[in-house]
Amino acid sequence: MIRKKNRQSSQTAESEPSRLSPYPPPGAWASSSAKGPDWEVGIFGDLTDKQAELFQQLLEVPRNSRGTIYFDSGGGSIYCGLALATLIKLRGLRAVGVVAGECSSATILPFAACERRLVTPHSTLLFHPIRWQSEEEVRLEEAAEWTRHFKLLEADMDGLLVRMLGVDPEKLQTWTRPGRFVSGPEFCAEGLAEMIDLFGGDVWTQIRKKSTGHCVTGTRVTE
Repeated sequence: MIRKKNRQSSQTAESEPSRLSPYPPPGAWASSSAKGPDWEVGIFGDLTDKQAELFQQLLEVPRNSRGTIYFDSGGGSIYCGLALATLIKLRGLRAVGVVAGECSSATILPFAACERRLVTPHSTLLFHPIRWQSEEEVRLEEAAEWTRHFKLLEADMDGLLVRMLGVDPEKLQTWTRPGRFVSGPEFCAEGLAEMIDLFGGDVWTQIRKKSTGHCVTGTRVTE
């Protein structure tokens, strides 16, 4: 009797449809990730010196998740800044960028890649043309090639900033050439970020309050 029962059970199991489901595609956990606490990372110091550490931070947070990135960096390699911005975009990170101190040079790229950008009245952003320097001996032919490449790279990065920030191209040119320190209030005046108050409570409370009054559509702040 026991053997007969086992055969019936196995036949029933074989007749039942499979309960296996396809492996979830990228982004399938977006809603579940949002239920957990938001992550926080910092982009501080020279980008070139801390490249591996900064990449690891952005790769460890869940894809398509929300979080806050604090900035205080004078820049570094333009390629590092571009790669960080690329990670933020391609991993679908819904990041709120906060300039805690300085956000200059190549660091502006990952800041521009953030879904929402916040500055304080004391924040500073330095815009300037791409600079090339090398401690190695460079032949004339190599220097000529670097000059050609950097001219194309500079135009490409300007176009990328225009698209991510939503800044007027002419305004970007006045900031970049020959270079200018842009304050937090100036940056906000162009509709490129939102102002937060150091004495207005924690950043998340201020974000929630601002969300009831206005929002960021695309890359520009709208009332």
